[in-house]
Amino acid sequence: MNSNRERSLPAPAHWIDGRAIPFDGPVIEVVNPATGAVIATVPEGTAGDVDRAVVAATAAFPAWAATNPAERAAVMRSIAAGLKARSEEIAVAISTEMGAPISLARWGQAAMPIMSTEAIASVESDFPWSEEIANSLILREPIGVVAAITPWNFPLQQVVTKVVPALLAGNTVVLKPSELAPLSARIFAEVAAEAGLPAGVFNVVHGTGPVVGEALAGHPAVDMVSLTGSTSAGKRVAAVASGTVKRVALELGGKSAAVILPDADLKDAVTRGLASAWTNSGQVCGAYTRMLVPAELHDQVVDLLREAAGEYTTGDPTDENTRLGPLASEAQRTRVAAYIERGVADGATLVVGGPLRPVGLSTGAYVKPTIFANVEPDSVIAQEEIFGPVLAVIPYTDDDHAVRIANSTIYGLNGAVFGETEHALAIAKRMRTGQVDINGGQFNPLAPFGGYKQSGNGREYGRFGLEEFLETKAIQR
Repeated sequence: MNSNRERSLPAPAHWIDGRAIPFDGPVIEVVNPATGAVIATVPEGTAGDVDRAVVAATAAFPAWAATNPAERAAVMRSIAAGLKARSEEIAVAISTEMGAPISLARWGQAAMPIMSTEAIASVESDFPWSEEIANSLILREPIGVVAAITPWNFPLQQVVTKVVPALLAGNTVVLKPSELAPLSARIFAEVAAEAGLPAGVFNVVHGTGPVVGEALAGHPAVDMVSLTGSTSAGKRVAAVASGTVKRVALELGGKSAAVILPDADLKDAVTRGLASAWTNSGQVCGAYTRMLVPAELHDQVVDLLREAAGEYTTGDPTDENTRLGPLASEAQRTRVAAYIERGVADGATLVVGGPLRPVGLSTGAYVKPTIFANVEPDSVIAQEEIFGPVLAVIPYTDDDHAVRIANSTIYGLNGAVFGETEHALAIAKRMRTGQVDINGGQFNPLAPFGGYKQSGNGREYGRFGLEEFLETKAIQR
């Protein structure tokens, strides 16, 4: 990693009541997963830090909640403009802290949050903030203080999909970003302040989930907690939050199936399916990690996958030609490698990849992108979220069998179907998952995203994401 780039990274600190808070206590090191070098430190936050941030958010709430939604939307659009002005800085910071190739970081880590912020702001003008139903006036009002807990795989995008609708709804926010990838949270805080967001409306407390996350989830003055993370983390947050009966929105794990039908364009389906499974080194909650194929086409699909895999280069994330960088941490690399070893031990056919490091990459959190074929639907690698570049190819016999396999995990976040349009639509309607893409349907930032089953509850994006952060009041007249 270029040392000049590393010196340009922001200096994270708590952000409370509109300013960075100096710290001199214990810190958490932020490590570049490509090199193992420490690139920054963040405060190891405490319950006391959470208290200070919640106090600031509580004090700021009445005035912010009283502003006109159109004024709040204007601030959100200004935030989008500020993020755009710093987009290259954002891309470099996120690439450095969690290993996304710089080419991916520019569109997936920097451009997408800008687009999502603009999309959320656009909802305001047509949203039914109030309506009449018979003799009742229905009002939609902000909840209060919202705790947002975000992950490391898309650090700014996940901040935006929670914080921006929460602010647009009139809430104040305390954010706990991932300690693995905290750099963009400071940039967002600075941009929000420059956009005119009043002090105390948005606050950042760094730290670990067991300390800062739990303090937020259980805090009596926090009215709602929204988390994106693992299913185990979601269960813990829900349990802690239950003590104060606050609202909880959870976007959790996934084991999404891409169903390739006999009438699909095989090459297109394979290309798109593999891209989803391996994008961001497979660290995507909605990645199509299971490819379901007709048994009679299994070997043909595997040949196409083997060919497509040759186009993916793994290496230095600063190289414009790199398609797969390291995983976000050494712990994550070890975890993914163990799953690959389990797949081999359980008898799946290793097509490409394997548990060893890629050739020439003896340091850094690198893992070989891997494809397994002839995977049993109930095997560990077909049931558990691996969160790495590991694709499981599973043969099926007919439509009913494909649907049964697709719905056979504890998850239900995302999915895909490839085939003749009406046939694909019929299958998509039977899948127990929050979103399904047909033949590579384009991402829509106004459509809802969220999970069935243990993939969570609640929805993000568009008016559906805005509704998550609002209370509904009925006044009878």
